[in-house]
Amino acid sequence: MAQKKSWGDMTPTQKKIVAVAGIVEIAVTAWCAKDLKQRPAELVRGPKLLWGPALSVQPFGPIAYLVWGRKR
Repeated sequence: MAQKKSWGDMTPTQKKIVAVAGIVEIAVTAWCAKDLKQRPAELVRGPKLLWGPALSVQPFGPIAYLVWGRKR
C-alpha cells in the first residue's frame, strides 16, 4: 500500500491538482446548499433537514443530492 505524501513531498503539478479539486468540491457543495435552501420541500426527495448535513459528507453528499435528492 502506498504511503501518503505530505504537501511538501508533492510536485507543483500535484499541488495544483489538489488545490483545484478542493475548490471544485467547495463550489459544488455551496451550489447544492444554495439550491437546497431555495428549492421548495415538495421538490426535494426526503426531508430537507437531512440533506443539509448530508452535504458535508464529501464528495458523496453533494453528488447524491444532485443525482437523487432533487425532483425534476
